[in-house]
Amino acid sequence: MFFASMPKLLTAPAPPTPALAATAAAHLAPHLLAHAPKSDKEGAFPTEEFNWLREAGLLAAPLPVALGGSGLNESAHTYELLSTLRHIGRGNLAVGRVYEGHANALQLIGRFGRPGQVRRWAADAAAGHLFGVWNTEAHDGVKLLPLPNGGYRLLGSKTFGSGAGHLTRPLLTAALPNGGWQMLVLPADTLVPDYDARFWRPLGMRASASFRVDFTGLEVAPEQLLGQPGDYYQQPWFSGGAIRFAAVQLGGAEAIFDETRRFLRALGRTDDPYQRQRLGQLSILVASGQHWLRAAADLAARPGPDAETVVAHANLVRSAIEDICLRLMPLAERCVGARGLLRPEPFERLHRDLTHYLRQPAPDAALADAGRYALEHPRPAHRLWPE
Repeated sequence: MFFASMPKLLTAPAPPTPALAATAAAHLAPHLLAHAPKSDKEGAFPTEEFNWLREAGLLAAPLPVALGGSGLNESAHTYELLSTLRHIGRGNLAVGRVYEGHANALQLIGRFGRPGQVRRWAADAAAGHLFGVWNTEAHDGVKLLPLPNGGYRLLGSKTFGSGAGHLTRPLLTAALPNGGWQMLVLPADTLVPDYDARFWRPLGMRASASFRVDFTGLEVAPEQLLGQPGDYYQQPWFSGGAIRFAAVQLGGAEAIFDETRRFLRALGRTDDPYQRQRLGQLSILVASGQHWLRAAADLAARPGPDAETVVAHANLVRSAIEDICLRLMPLAERCVGARGLLRPEPFERLHRDLTHYLRQPAPDAALADAGRYALEHPRPAHRLWPE
């Protein structure tokens, strides 16, 4: 099935400072939440919501200040980045998923791109182009076939291509003939792949438009290749980036918390001792997640931690926030009961979206790696992680 609906690009205003970017995301969150049911359909995409993000300067915000951004991707501003992601996830997890991929792609470009590439793709982001990372593939993974003119022909497809048909600058990985794993940035508004929406029949996250994307036959120039083979998997950035999607997930948990409290207030159930007890438990879970994000940001902003430590701590963060979300959802369900799970109440969609988004790759391996780190480092618990 061919699907393409590239957005009309908007001229974005100057991006806010990192702190104001988080504030802008917080102000957008209730509007994203109210608008979410309109795009909660298979094959749909939150186009209007991303126009709001453009207008708020949030698409350019991850760029360095010198290139027209806010510096949101810089390690010193990790807390502001995680807060921005959390607030967007609180409004709409599908929007948060795609925005997290946008920030990830711009971070990879800034880290591995040549100066001319960085400037060119930064200008695209400042002009309103939407970036993302497409790495997952099935049996027919993407390959780069060399051409006599120095370019490459693409063969194969990706799955879970979030924002398919709406990302104009997806970053994807492809196998070189020698087995190397190469990144490239595709100008998908001019080199349009084939989008198969039939792949995306999900439990939740319908509006993320995570289709199967076939690139067979497209030809890219050498300047579209990003970095060296294998750069995508360099640590600590590959695994350490898990704190970003964990922030979006925690935003979804916060939305469930907020809606549970609103529902109980509307029913006049705030004096019920059992409801109060459950809200106390929910408060512990949400506050715990917020503390984990603060700890992750503090570690990222501190000079000196080695890659192994950063990765092990990121694995703790993603594992802890997954556990927080999985414990929070059934508590909220008991609070609102069957009545709260009826539309148009938002709980049914929030639970579907968060349940699906929590299924990130290799959760068991991530937790086991954190355990390996603890076993191999004999420092006492109070010194296991840098203070």
